[in-house]
Amino acid sequence: MTTVEIEYCVPCGFRERALDVQQAILNGLETELEELSLVMGDHGIFQVRADGEVIYDKAEDDLDVDEIVREIRAHAR
Repeated sequence: MTTVEIEYCVPCGFRERALDVQQAILNGLETELEELSLVMGDHGIFQVRADGEVIYDKAEDDLDVDEIVREIRAHAR
């Protein structure tokens, strides 16, 4: 089973974005995950990791929630 972490910048106000991504992941993959957690961070971070592997990094990619879900699904299989 896969463990997913969403780390988001608290001072930047990214909590709602993190919650939206979390909900999309749960809607598509709830039965395939062992754990889905939110990790509070700072310095502009917004990353999604599956089993420690970076699936999405705001510093490198545009936010595409559907793509994040697809990447996690592929990782989980």
